[in-house]
Amino acid sequence: MELWILASVAAALFQTVRFMLQKVLSIDVLSTAGSTFARFAYAAPAALVVMAVYLWAQGSPVPVLDGWFWFYAWLGAISQILATICVVALFRQRNFAVGITFKKTEVIQTAIVGVAFFGAEISLAGWGAILIGLIGVLLLSRTPGLELGVWKSLSSRATVLGLTSGFFFAFSGTGYRAASLQIDSEDALLRAGVTLVCVTASQFIGMALWLRWREPGQLTAVWRARRVAVWVGLTSMAGSLGWFTAFTLQTAAYVQAVGQIELIFSLLASVLFFRETVTSRELIGIGFLALSILTFILVI
Repeated sequence: MELWILASVAAALFQTVRFMLQKVLSIDVLSTAGSTFARFAYAAPAALVVMAVYLWAQGSPVPVLDGWFWFYAWLGAISQILATICVVALFRQRNFAVGITFKKTEVIQTAIVGVAFFGAEISLAGWGAILIGLIGVLLLSRTPGLELGVWKSLSSRATVLGLTSGFFFAFSGTGYRAASLQIDSEDALLRAGVTLVCVTASQFIGMALWLRWREPGQLTAVWRARRVAVWVGLTSMAGSLGWFTAFTLQTAAYVQAVGQIELIFSLLASVLFFRETVTSRELIGIGFLALSILTFILVI
């Protein structure tokens, strides 16, 4: 099995575990922003240590990073922070599996972002896949037990948070790939690792300053929750390194296709760990959205 496939599957698994831990922290332990910061606070030092050891073992110098690298890296970093905040907030609205599925609209929204901002072209079959995804979103956005109209369903807090997280994740993935391609090296792990270190360090500093200004008590709370939060950071680092490595070895479409295994991981986590009930309508919605993502990937 090729390395990029293993990296994608491992990244999806680590990401599911990280979101599980963040959901636990976001329930009466940390605020939404605090839970998001916990990811970067413990991931940044771990990424720095791992990359320093790798560079030393390979005897490679630290690569030169130009202005375009930092532009793309910071674009991805800021987008990822906003996307993660939306996902953590979403966990307060709906169950775990549905939350992750909403987050996976990033695959569809990447196409829209590409057309709107980068002049990308999408075939008729591609737009058909987007329509299938919209059906899935409509199914997932209807709250059980309430008779809501279509517009109210689409404008619900859960739907808005899910779609917004997908939008920012689309920019995040695009920015990270562009940043890694600015590094002059044939070593995929080196490019992925250096990008990861720069991104997580920037996110750590930025969010620490923000919390110190807006939610000063959360910095102490993140430290007190370190027994769980440290695993959020470590799984975040491992997952991000997996994604970054896969994207440097293979096109985004194939990586995202393999990464859809996260839907299965999240559903298992929802039922087995959180003891949540997934309704038949939600399962159908997840099925439609998964079909949309896979169809979209196959036609690009």
